[in-house]
Amino acid sequence: MNNSDYIDRDAEGEVGIVDYSDFSCSEPLDFALGGRLESFNIRYETYGTLNADKSNAILVCHALSGDHHCAGVYSISDRKQGWWNNIIGPNKPLDTNKYFVIGSNCIGGCLGSTGPGSINPATGKPYNMTFPIVTIKDMVAAQKRLIDYLGISRLKLVIGGSMGGMQALEWAVDYPDSAEKIIALATTAYQNAQAIAFNEVGRSAIMRDPLWNGGSYTHSSFPADGLSTARMMAHITYLSKVGLDAKFGRHKRNLQSGDPNSIFMPSFEIENYLHHQGESFVNRFDANTYLYFTKALDIFDLRGKNGTLEETFASVKAPVLTVGFTSDWLFPPSQNREIVNALIRIKKRAAYAEVESQLGHDSFLTESPRLYELIRNFLDANA
Repeated sequence: MNNSDYIDRDAEGEVGIVDYSDFSCSEPLDFALGGRLESFNIRYETYGTLNADKSNAILVCHALSGDHHCAGVYSISDRKQGWWNNIIGPNKPLDTNKYFVIGSNCIGGCLGSTGPGSINPATGKPYNMTFPIVTIKDMVAAQKRLIDYLGISRLKLVIGGSMGGMQALEWAVDYPDSAEKIIALATTAYQNAQAIAFNEVGRSAIMRDPLWNGGSYTHSSFPADGLSTARMMAHITYLSKVGLDAKFGRHKRNLQSGDPNSIFMPSFEIENYLHHQGESFVNRFDANTYLYFTKALDIFDLRGKNGTLEETFASVKAPVLTVGFTSDWLFPPSQNREIVNALIRIKKRAAYAEVESQLGHDSFLTESPRLYELIRNFLDANA
C-alpha cells in the first residue's frame, strides 16, 4: 500500500513514497498446460483509495521486463520511479484522485511473486525448471485471485502494454463480467514468426551460457552473459530505426590506441548503450523467468479452434480500446487493428487508435499527450 503520509509537494502529480504488499494464496493454482502450485505469492502495489463500493479499481498489467512497481518511489534515498510513473498519479491519466490503481508482479516472475527462483516447499530447493510452464492465461488467473482477495468484484479498467496488453485481452475473454473496460496497448492477439524468432535467439543465448547449468544456477554464479545478450537483442526490437538514428546515429567514442583488438570493443554509442542495457538488466531480472515469460509470449494465441479471433471474442462484454504506435515493428499497428476488427465483426464495442511516435515498441512507456488523451477519454466515456 502507498504511504499517504508522504507526498512530494515539489513534484506535482506524484503519488510519493510507496511500498509493496504480498498476497499469499493457500489455494492451489492449476496451470493451463499442466502442473500445480499448492500455494503461491503475488507481490503488488496500490495507489489511490478504494471507494466504499469498490467500483473504482484499475488493474495495470506489466510487460515482459516490468513488475509491480508502477509508480512512486520507495524512499527519499531510493528515487527510482515506477515504470509507468508518467501515467499513474494525481491528475494523470490513471488519476489516483479518482481511481484505486493496482499493479501486480506476474506469476512466474522474479520480483516477489512465486516463480522459478522461489523455494519449492515440497523440496526446500528452488523450483528452477520444475516450475510449471506459464501462460498468459495463468498470469491472469493468479491476478484474479488477488482481485478477489481485495474484495473487488468488478474492475473499472484493465490496462497494459505489450505482454500487459495480452493480459488485458485475456481478462476480457476469461472474466467478461469482472472488467468494465479494457485498454490494450502495443500488443497482439498472437505473436508472429518474427517475434517468436527473436525470443528464441534470446532463450538460446541464456541456455547456451555454461553457467545456466540446466537452470540450476545460484545467485553468485548465474548466466549473466547469456541474459545480458538476450536483453541486448530484445531491446533492439523495442526501439525503431528512426529513433536509434536520431539518438545515436554513428557517434563514436575514441578507441584505445596501441591495442590491436580495440577495434572489437564497443565504440559506437549504440553499442555502449546496448551493453549498458544488458548489464543493468542482469542485476534485476532472473534468467529462468526470462525463459518462462518469453515462452508465454510465444504460446499466446487467442484464435479459437477454427483459427479465428471471433470465436474466442464471443465471450467479451467490455468495450475494448487498442492503441498501435506507428514505429512499432515488434507488434505493429496492423496487429492491434486486427483485434478491433475481429471484435467489430461480431458487434462488440471496440475502437482502435494510432499514435504517431518515433520511439518504437516502447512508445507506450514514454511521454505522450496523445496517449494520455486517449486513456482519459476512454475512461470518461459511458460504457
